[in-house]
Amino acid sequence: MIGAIGTFVHYCILIICINLFSILPVFSSCLGFISGAITNYLLNYHFTFKSSKDHVEAITKFIAVALIGLIINFFIFTLFLERAKWNYLYAQAMATCIVLIWNFLGNRYWTFRRRGYFNE
Repeated sequence: MIGAIGTFVHYCILIICINLFSILPVFSSCLGFISGAITNYLLNYHFTFKSSKDHVEAITKFIAVALIGLIINFFIFTLFLERAKWNYLYAQAMATCIVLIWNFLGNRYWTFRRRGYFNE
């Protein structure tokens, strides 16, 4: 559910930037991604993983995972938008499917990892 909220924020920003402000789709996707990532951090920290980690440690790791996710999103979105000539929403959907897996696993097993995982 939390991921869906972050994705909703991402797509809303993407659509608004393109349709209301005529911002290029690739930049709109990046702005949407960042907005969704901020939403996801706050909701994941407090609800999904119920983290007791200090925000400095958690947000540093979250940003690292998110930056890799942003790079993946950028390349996949650009590939399907520019090379395959897909509609920007279809291109974003493809990027979202792949980045969602990366972000969840990175945050689950590194950012918000609880003691006990991986023999810690």
